[in-house]
Amino acid sequence: MMRTLCGLLAFAAVLPAQAPRVQTLKECEEHKRRGRVQQAQDCYEYLAAQRDPYLRAEGLWGAGLRQDANTAFRTAAADPKHPEIARIKTRWGRLLLESGSKDDAATLFQEAVEANEKYAPALLATALLHTSSFGPRAVQFAEKALEADPKLVEAQELMAQLAVEDVNFEKARAEAEKALKLSPESLDGMAVLAALDVLADKPTSPWFASIDKINPVYAEGYAYIGRVLMLNRRYPESIEYLKKAIEKNPRFWPAHSEIGISYMRLAMEAQARQHLEIAYENGFRDAATVNSLRLMDSYKNFDTFKTAHGEIRLHKKESELLRIYFEQEVERAVTTFEKKYKLKLASPVRVEVYPDHEDFAVRTMGMPGLGALGVTFGYVVAMDSPSGRKPGTFHWASTLWHELSHVFALSATNSRVPRWFTEGLAVHEETAISPDWGDRLDPNVLKAVKDKKLLPIAELDRGFIRPNYPGQIIVSYFQGGRICDYIAGKWGFDTLLAMLHSFAGNMTTAQAVEKHLKMKPEEFDKEFLASLEKQLATPLSKFEDWTKKVKGLVEAERAKKYDEVLQEGGTIRDWYPEYVEPGNIYELLATAHLSKGDKKRAAGELELYAKVGGRSPATLKKLAGLQEELGRPKDAIATLDKLNFIFPVSDEELHRKLGELCLTHGSLDMAIREFRAALASKPLDPAASHYQLAQAYVKAKRLDDAREHVISALESAPGYRPAQKLLLELSSK
Repeated sequence: MMRTLCGLLAFAAVLPAQAPRVQTLKECEEHKRRGRVQQAQDCYEYLAAQRDPYLRAEGLWGAGLRQDANTAFRTAAADPKHPEIARIKTRWGRLLLESGSKDDAATLFQEAVEANEKYAPALLATALLHTSSFGPRAVQFAEKALEADPKLVEAQELMAQLAVEDVNFEKARAEAEKALKLSPESLDGMAVLAALDVLADKPTSPWFASIDKINPVYAEGYAYIGRVLMLNRRYPESIEYLKKAIEKNPRFWPAHSEIGISYMRLAMEAQARQHLEIAYENGFRDAATVNSLRLMDSYKNFDTFKTAHGEIRLHKKESELLRIYFEQEVERAVTTFEKKYKLKLASPVRVEVYPDHEDFAVRTMGMPGLGALGVTFGYVVAMDSPSGRKPGTFHWASTLWHELSHVFALSATNSRVPRWFTEGLAVHEETAISPDWGDRLDPNVLKAVKDKKLLPIAELDRGFIRPNYPGQIIVSYFQGGRICDYIAGKWGFDTLLAMLHSFAGNMTTAQAVEKHLKMKPEEFDKEFLASLEKQLATPLSKFEDWTKKVKGLVEAERAKKYDEVLQEGGTIRDWYPEYVEPGNIYELLATAHLSKGDKKRAAGELELYAKVGGRSPATLKKLAGLQEELGRPKDAIATLDKLNFIFPVSDEELHRKLGELCLTHGSLDMAIREFRAALASKPLDPAASHYQLAQAYVKAKRLDDAREHVISALESAPGYRPAQKLLLELSSK
């Protein structure tokens, strides 16, 4: 095990007797860089025994004593006029950043830059701070660092790494080669070039031998490749390279944490816990490690249900209810996609549903370009529960189908599919299953189209990974989906499938477009954008007027000036018909029609609202009520059933009402499902819920099930006369 601070102090006590030669920080770093582990350890321990607090801090850090190093750095930084204060604060911040204290590190980097605005290591450290957020600032600060010091090899290496993340492999290679020109022994530059060879599926790469020749225990290079593979969703391969990192250096704790998280993502929980605990017990306690262990501890609060095509993990507090809907949709989606993609999955699918969004967020740590609703790791899908979101803001079934589409796309291509294509295909699938599913046309998207901010198809991956403006990820999802819609509409869905299979062979987007669409990517961009702008011509041209008019109509409705709403509402609604968020015209018009006693037209407006994807539970319930009053119970059933895909939790009234309608006018199977859901919602009157379910079972001629629930009704309320009567009737059958 690592030597303690007491041991280092004892080492210092014998310095005069042993009189070792003076060693410098540069020598320690060189020993470490070349993999001379014992010499590096001895050198850092020598520094840790020095009186100079900065050297002592560096020595303690190098010897693995981070907490003691933190204390020493604090002492070293106590004098704000120290001539090396920028260096001290930068190095202290690097220690904190490595330990997971990003906010404190950011403060120190800022103070270092304020002390010396041209201090390249501080600018580089700031770039490193921003790498985990996948924003543009990492690139900007890396460039500033190189401007301040064009020979700063680490900054050049970072530029290469950032280009790999951006899926700009040509640029990544050029940047890595620049690093090697600055230093022929640039280990991270070599690691980037090795990663590019691995991503290209080359059988071997000469760069591994070059790395090993300089540093035979350079675990960081193999861990880097493992992370690159993870970012490209090649999770099993990522684990293999993280294993190699640990073989190179079993004490490289970040690799233990990373491989533990990777195992957890693939639902290999025993292996995950083993490595996460190794990292934690040896002092590597960053947020990802700690939160992942906490999440795994919470799994005892979940139930797991097996289905024909996989298993579903649901929180115990809602598993009885959600199981009714999730099992049905998982099976429906998988069987649909098996036929559509002409593919049988090699493994069962696992779906994890989290009612606490923070638990779900742990699953996505360190991942770029993800929506905040669901994520897919090979054959594992993790997503928010409907209860984890505000009612009406989340269509859980749409998210589930989106993520299960990823399972098929990743499986069909062995995870070689470009990010834009798998996301675009999944967005396409959301509305393919039902036109009112999927996200509506967002005002940010309209602005991006109007301002010509859509990316060329060959560069669209960048919009998911490192956005350059707020909302670009949402815009990229929209663009990817519309591109897939356009290809399917003009060339047919089989062309999308053919492109998918080409990506399995590591074909680039540009190559796939030329092969399957018979045109250059630039030609496709021109044609697609012309078609899109034509589709959006009205909302694009009327958006500013629409914004002003909507505000006026909202004020008119509040003032009960309903004639004004009815006079202008229809025209303004049709300028931007996909807008169904609060303050939408459909609801304003419905309220105005109801003020005139016109239920038919009010229902008509709300039906348009539902058709284009309106999701407010209160509004949809109002529509169902109007449809029932107008003598259209089957339409009311369809409307209420929409809510089961939006917010089926905490709504016993919804399930009971839908069950009653189905029992009288609709499907017995749906009536049984809804009365089961009402019962699972923990109703205040369980006897009535058991009784209603028993009635449905009687109509379906499932008498044994009916007896079970009528008895349960009487157990809850022994004097419940309708249940007594039904039990007598069942006893005579």
